[in-house]
Amino acid sequence: MDLDLSAYSINHLEARDEFLAAAAKRRALITHWPHPLTGPHGEALFADSAWLGPENAARALVIISGTHGVEAYAGSGPQIAFLRGPLSQSLPPDTGVLLIHGINAHGFAWQRRVTEENVDLNRNWIDFTQPLPANPGYVELHRHYTPSSLDEATLASCDEAIAAYRTQHGEHAERVARSTGQYTHPDGLFFGGSGPTWARRTSEAILAKHLAPRAGGRKLTVAIVDMHTGLGPYGYGEPICNHAPGSERVKRARAWWGDSVTEPLLGTSSSQEKTGLTEFGYERALAHADIAFVALEFGTYQPPRGARVLRDDAWLWRHGDPRGPKAAAIRQATRDHFFPPHDDWKEMVLFRSDQVYRQALAGLVRA
Repeated sequence: MDLDLSAYSINHLEARDEFLAAAAKRRALITHWPHPLTGPHGEALFADSAWLGPENAARALVIISGTHGVEAYAGSGPQIAFLRGPLSQSLPPDTGVLLIHGINAHGFAWQRRVTEENVDLNRNWIDFTQPLPANPGYVELHRHYTPSSLDEATLASCDEAIAAYRTQHGEHAERVARSTGQYTHPDGLFFGGSGPTWARRTSEAILAKHLAPRAGGRKLTVAIVDMHTGLGPYGYGEPICNHAPGSERVKRARAWWGDSVTEPLLGTSSSQEKTGLTEFGYERALAHADIAFVALEFGTYQPPRGARVLRDDAWLWRHGDPRGPKAAAIRQATRDHFFPPHDDWKEMVLFRSDQVYRQALAGLVRA
């Protein structure tokens, strides 16, 4: 297959323009979802959705980019390549494709993982009418994960405290404390929010628009691929499934995507158990449908590097100046970690994404 590296963009504005142009060429039904805030240059921000195929299709593939804003650089490219390529021109009968582009528009523009509320959208899909999940490990380590200064002595002290926690409680416990999700520190890492974010509410509106119960009680079957980067071996695309182990949804995911599907709840994934995942929100929003959801996670660099870029980004927005002299270097480091600027990595992402989309469409036909 030809790998179209021109599908990748140099900034969020170009990515949006290319996505909309490719969607328009395919005569997709395009909807713009305006964000209430602006980007770093005062530009208007949008998430966008594009629907291909019959409006009342009984089967649908959903492809999401930008759940973690800066990761949209990697997710947008395969979406654009899909729209430009042959797969989008010959969809199976009674099948639609919903592309959700740059859903965390603020994070995409500012090259952050989090939303404008400092919320990790992939921890935001909890039921906020119920008691919030507890994460005592994060409470203990918060001040070390998000130091007030980036000077050498402070960082050494923080690293020592985190290492001590890891020695006492184990590596897995420290990973859970850091990234499972926390709901106590709005200025901290992996904050799940105090209510539904703009990006979550917009996602729900998009699903309601395109994937409502079908007329006449027709069964709706949906495959969802949420594009992510940052975990696992360099360039490998891991389909991570967080549906309940042994459930029909897991069985469906394995039937569609095969033995490469991993399950954090069984310890087979590069990820671990988490709270408030987008997957759980889609389960509720699409309770009327037969679904299978995977996060297609592409590996970049080793976890210590990721921890550093997230720490520095948190410092910039909590103690620094997002428009100041240190901002550009921190944003670039974040982008380079989650979107490595190398053609070999980009090619691997395009190849694997195309494969996973083809598997999903074939699986939907068999369902």
